[in-house]
Amino acid sequence: MGMKNFSISLIFFAIPLIFFHKNNGVSLASADQTLIQKTCTNTLYYKLCMSSLKSDPASLTADTKGLAVIMASIGAANATATASYLSSQLPTSSSGAGANNNKTKLLRQCSEKYAFAAEALRESLKDLGDETFDYAYMHVSAAADYANVCRDAFKGFPAVSYPTKLGRREEGLKRICRVVLGILDLLGW
Repeated sequence: MGMKNFSISLIFFAIPLIFFHKNNGVSLASADQTLIQKTCTNTLYYKLCMSSLKSDPASLTADTKGLAVIMASIGAANATATASYLSSQLPTSSSGAGANNNKTKLLRQCSEKYAFAAEALRESLKDLGDETFDYAYMHVSAAADYANVCRDAFKGFPAVSYPTKLGRREEGLKRICRVVLGILDLLGW
């Protein structure tokens, strides 16, 4: 009879612990949501920041530096995808002259610039790991500037219009970079 009472007492003791533990998990998740919201409030593009970070489950357990890492990784993937997109737009043959040659040259140049932007963002990830936030800031700023260099290259060839799809991709990368820079500001670089 004594063992049965001990087992029943143990069950009554364990049940509140399970609920307490479960409730703490919920509180922790909402506390992490609060960190994400506070962090994103410090950026120029709150909605982009929130949707990007919410799409990555690792953001729920990340600190501010971890949130910067997630956003910089998203930026690197974005720049890499744009470089690949631009490469896919290059003609397969080298025939043609004038505007077509200039467009090919510009697309190739822009593909390289976006590849450099991706590399700069990957360097910023190393900087974040080393907690050299000033270098991370520099690399993220450089990534955004590579997109500007691409647009500016088109200005030198008025006969070749800047592709609308590329303009949207450029704006997307620059916004992601601005979000990362806003998060880096919180780290006190």
